[in-house]
Amino acid sequence: MIFQPPPLGEQELAVLGDIAQLRDALKTSLFEPQRWKGSLRRLSFARNVQGSNSIEGYVADLNDAAAVIDDEAPTSVDDETRRALEGYRNAMTYVLQLCDESDDFGYTPQLLKALHFMMTSYDLKNRPGKWRAGDIYVRSDAREVIVYEGPSVDLVPALVDELVDTLNTPSGQAVVDAAMAHLNLVMIHPFRDGNGRMARCLQSLVLGRDGVLSPVFMSVEEYLGRNTTAYYDTLAAVGGGKWAPDRSSAQWVRFMLTAHLRQARTQRQRVKDYSRLWVDLVGFLGGNDDSRFLPALLDAAIGLRITRRGYVALLAQDGVEVSEQSAGRDLKALTEIGWLLPSGEKRGRFYTAAPAIEGIWRRIRADRPERDDSDPFAA
Repeated sequence: MIFQPPPLGEQELAVLGDIAQLRDALKTSLFEPQRWKGSLRRLSFARNVQGSNSIEGYVADLNDAAAVIDDEAPTSVDDETRRALEGYRNAMTYVLQLCDESDDFGYTPQLLKALHFMMTSYDLKNRPGKWRAGDIYVRSDAREVIVYEGPSVDLVPALVDELVDTLNTPSGQAVVDAAMAHLNLVMIHPFRDGNGRMARCLQSLVLGRDGVLSPVFMSVEEYLGRNTTAYYDTLAAVGGGKWAPDRSSAQWVRFMLTAHLRQARTQRQRVKDYSRLWVDLVGFLGGNDDSRFLPALLDAAIGLRITRRGYVALLAQDGVEVSEQSAGRDLKALTEIGWLLPSGEKRGRFYTAAPAIEGIWRRIRADRPERDDSDPFAA
């Protein structure tokens, strides 16, 4: 037996309805092709990778996470963090491919092992792609105590089979199914390491297979990364310290519904902000909405570093092919105009927004409405 979803009351169904409305609105706003949407998608992916890994102590800023998404070398993280970011990127890239698969798709234990291998193969002591070899205890380093004891290793294959069977018979409430997949994988703890990242990755796959939106825009890794203490506290409260699948999952489902609601609101506001930023940048360029400078100026405006290789990747995403030499000339021109500021030398050189570009984004952020972080279950 694994953890079962709780009965859904009026409050849960109302929040699910709110989430569905927000996602329908996002789907509509993202349907029409706009050049800035490539940057929104790329940076949403980077925030997911950044958020999920930060929970495990692999901390990177958005610049480094975006560099990993672009297959560039991050500049401000150690080698272990870089490899963890790359592993999660690889697994999530495969998830995105699976979300486009035809109806013959099915969840299997081998799929979970494959995702785990992609995620953790940078360190063989993690037993990438294999179930754990013995019993497992989750320890809190801060409190110096064991906070959770997983099920016996002998039970793992059968419990994973039950989880897979459940995933292959969806309930029709993808958000709840995804939350329960996350909870059960964490509690079964089938791997030696990487169980949290795997659970969040599996949740994104379940959401993406529902077909409403890409998991890039539906995932809640960013929210969980910002609310790690509440995330761990909820898992601890529901888990009860040891494998006990007869415990209620209601608190967990409410926590995840709240996460989805708040993250969807964040994405909705981000769409509005990026759309306005693009329009304001076009105005700044004298109405030239065909300028190939625009994607780089958008990234710079929100605080990202622009490198020559990164500039080439941005233009390729925008359907424009240039050499690194041409990219260097463009960035030099943007510097001479006074829109970008250079830092570093030779291969270490990067560019950031000059005050005139940075100020456009600052004004947009100042106009944002106050974020609604109210508890949808408070009433």
